[in-house]
Amino acid sequence: MAEIELDAVVEFLRKNGLTESESALVEDVLEKSDLGSSLLDKFFFPMVTPPPPVRIPGNSSPRMGSGGFESLDGSSDDDFVSLGSSAAELYPSEFINPYGILATRPASRASSRNSSQFGTARDYADFDMQNDLFWYKERDEDYAMPPLFVAGDMAGEPSEDKTGFEENKDFPIVISSIIAGRYYVTEYIGSAAFSKVVQAHDLQLGIDVCLKIIKNDKEFFDQSLDEIKLLKFVNKHDPTDSHHILRLYDYFYFQEHLLIVTELLGANLYEYQKFIKESGGEPYFTMPRLQAITRQCLEALCYLHDLGIIHCDLKPENILLKSYRRCEIKIIDLGSSCFLTDNLSVYIQSRSYRAPEVMLGLPYNQKIDLWSIGCIIAELYSGEVLFPNEAVVIILGRVMGILGPIEMRMLEDGQETHQYFTEGDYQLFYLNEETNEVKFVIPEASSLENELQVVDDSSGFVDFLKCLLEINPKRRPTAREALKHPWLA
Repeated sequence: MAEIELDAVVEFLRKNGLTESESALVEDVLEKSDLGSSLLDKFFFPMVTPPPPVRIPGNSSPRMGSGGFESLDGSSDDDFVSLGSSAAELYPSEFINPYGILATRPASRASSRNSSQFGTARDYADFDMQNDLFWYKERDEDYAMPPLFVAGDMAGEPSEDKTGFEENKDFPIVISSIIAGRYYVTEYIGSAAFSKVVQAHDLQLGIDVCLKIIKNDKEFFDQSLDEIKLLKFVNKHDPTDSHHILRLYDYFYFQEHLLIVTELLGANLYEYQKFIKESGGEPYFTMPRLQAITRQCLEALCYLHDLGIIHCDLKPENILLKSYRRCEIKIIDLGSSCFLTDNLSVYIQSRSYRAPEVMLGLPYNQKIDLWSIGCIIAELYSGEVLFPNEAVVIILGRVMGILGPIEMRMLEDGQETHQYFTEGDYQLFYLNEETNEVKFVIPEASSLENELQVVDDSSGFVDFLKCLLEINPKRRPTAREALKHPWLA
């Protein structure tokens, strides 16, 4: 069955001139996987007879507690699977789900701990939230969790005879259905530009996982294959899961869609901060927690950068909480990542977290990720985006107003400088395309201390951010150098 599907897919790609996708697909199918089995078995799940009905354990509605956040001394009571436990023996240590076997609720209005594993709340119009709140209770702790995303398409049964030519390129999500005879869909998590994400219970291993279902589109398919290859590469070199990067469990092709199976994590930093702020809860991102998050992010970047990888899209939405009590995070979304040896694209990084050298069209390296981290930490501290998502010229003006002028050499060498600065005197300008009217942009003088409302910087926090937000990348520290800053000592 799988081989027939494979032949049909390859033939379709060949007839439509999609040679790159055809080559990538064949290459993936032929090579051996890290688990030792052929990718034919892993990429095309055999349609085996579904297992006997499995009772998915319920979970009573948790209550809101009065306990505060505990210290970061590692004395967490989170449910984790020990590497020596029976569950760990089911598969290699690099594929251990750090959450272990969690109780899974049937479909409900309330979200689980993973409000958005792959969603990007500020980028996509179809993002929405329910008005009602849900409180998730980890063992011995009560935390406010963001509410569930409202699914844009929750109806319809999966078709058994999909051809790939359907008008709707989305996979129909059906709660309580079983995908590929193995994954019992329990909750809809959210959607992004090219995928839908659900929580599912792995009936074979007995764990909860995250299923990312890619739209049936060549561009999205190719980008997802790139992300899979990068995740496999990154996970392979981190067998003990110690570098704070999302774990890839599996991937396969099912009913004309590519599905990616990863570990199940918690809310992303943007959503969690937004929820705490709107619900009036106790602030979570205290200085000790900011230090812990920053340290983990820099450790992850040290690892990626040592492998020659630039993340290229760091933002609060792409940093997920793994443990709320212990303030552990993981970095996700390597779909835009690249190697230093690649032909580097000009169109990278989300605008509010985009480094000056990228905006100006200058050569760049891993240090663009350090700029993004600086923007993220400043946002978590103040609760406001440091460089709001406006026109690039407005962002450049704000950068100059807060951090100082851009060096003349950078302006002279930038291939995109002429888009935002006049020739000769390099004055910022904005062109209204509708009226063809030119307006000059005068940076409003400010400072990082003023924006963050920091009076006493004895801890070195603002100084640390200034290092990461150094406009000239040559003076910006590497991730390893940033870890040595006194604020993190």
